[in-house]
Amino acid sequence: MTSAQQRAELQRRIWQIANEVRGAVDGWDFKQYVLGALFYRFISENFAAYIEGGDDSIDYAELPDSVITPAIKDDAVKTKGYFIYPSQLFAKVVAGANTNESLNTDLAAIFAAIESSASGYPSEQDIKGLFADFDTTSNKLGNTVKDKNTRLAAVLKGVADLNFGDFNAVHIDLFGDAYEFLISNYAANAGKSGGEFFTPQNVSKLIAQLAMHKQTSVNKIYDPACGSGSLLLQAKKQFDDHLIEDGFYGQEINHTTYNLARMNMFLHNINYDKFDIQLGNTLTEPHFGDEKPFDAIVSNPPYSVKWVGSDDPTLINDERFAPAGVLAPKSKADFAFVLHALGYLSAKGRAAIVCFPGIFYRGGAEQKIRQYLVDNNYVETVISLAPNLFFGTTIAVNILVLSKHKTDTRTQFIDASGLFDKKTNNNELSDQHIEEIMQAFDSKADVAHFAHSVSFEAIAANDYNLSVSSYIEARDDREVIDIAQLNAELKTTVARIDLLRKEIDAIVAEIEGS
Repeated sequence: MTSAQQRAELQRRIWQIANEVRGAVDGWDFKQYVLGALFYRFISENFAAYIEGGDDSIDYAELPDSVITPAIKDDAVKTKGYFIYPSQLFAKVVAGANTNESLNTDLAAIFAAIESSASGYPSEQDIKGLFADFDTTSNKLGNTVKDKNTRLAAVLKGVADLNFGDFNAVHIDLFGDAYEFLISNYAANAGKSGGEFFTPQNVSKLIAQLAMHKQTSVNKIYDPACGSGSLLLQAKKQFDDHLIEDGFYGQEINHTTYNLARMNMFLHNINYDKFDIQLGNTLTEPHFGDEKPFDAIVSNPPYSVKWVGSDDPTLINDERFAPAGVLAPKSKADFAFVLHALGYLSAKGRAAIVCFPGIFYRGGAEQKIRQYLVDNNYVETVISLAPNLFFGTTIAVNILVLSKHKTDTRTQFIDASGLFDKKTNNNELSDQHIEEIMQAFDSKADVAHFAHSVSFEAIAANDYNLSVSSYIEARDDREVIDIAQLNAELKTTVARIDLLRKEIDAIVAEIEGS
């Protein structure tokens, strides 16, 4: 079996477990238990591998808790960010799960202990509350303690039976892939509520490549509306052979999704000192003001959400929004996210942001913000994508690429709306589609019906409209008809019909005369 087949089999099995064990519980409500169990297993095996240090004579799970000295614990928390005693390891808990009448409370105590192990250390905020959504006392697991324990044991056993192999780089990749596979499947099956926190993998790949194009190293990567962290992790994958100096930064407003993002970082072996995910409203309670600027920004913010806007008179003086001289409309915060990203962008960096298409042609405050962006030469490229690429919406969105180091005043437009593979429920971008878009983005060459660079003057004359369709003529796929040839064919056909009529008339006359 090839590695791809093994991966596919692993994914098939983990989704089967997720559905079999949940019973009558809604999949969206049950996701925290499967994802949480996967995370618990990963950090247990990761921690055990760290303690063992490659020494086959040591089996951390078999050691008594009493051998752990304060010095060992202190050193481990400083390095890994948390501590797990041998008795608290996933494998130890699973071994007795079916007969443990206090499994739910034991798990709750273990999760609390893992989180509290970081108290007073630099990793405290990265670990705190990670298991908050793994509620072992919830009635979603069953009405009685016995029911809860039975379902918890089944979840743990199902995750334990997954074959990830020995703990190494491939093992880590499989864990991370399995986690993202689960998140994407839950998002796909949850409609809008799921699609809001997950950007499909190949769209993430395109956004990451756009943001980091031709950068051999970046200081930091930032997502101001990071969801479950899929965009940041794609950035990591794109930069495997390069240097990310200070790590991964993100902010998320939804508490559950914020926990998913932090778990996702650990599951992709990004240590606590290489990521900083914060909880809160990016527009009104922004973090990382002291960390900016960022060389790479990737974002898929929520489309056209309401925000306080002009109801807060202090925002017009905010350094993110003040330069534009106007705030994004209260009913449509899209450009507030764009201006936020621009304010956090370094002089050498790029921001690639998924945007609702309406912001590129509507009037009012949005037109004034577009004028500010164009007049200051921040808009490098606008790309229109195919419809139905995202979970929970069929909208054909755009990607806005911002840059503070353009070498000319032209703005590029790419019509990628025809690039997609039709799947059962959603369209998908392929690697070939991404390569085609990136080639056009890199060269800035005009390609009929696909890519066109437009002068500043032309955009200004068009009221700063940035819609791709305003500058790229759609391909006319209608069949071209040669009228002269058609007339000739009709003439021949009519002559043939006349001849046939004469022959039929002759036959009829012969029959009537006999």
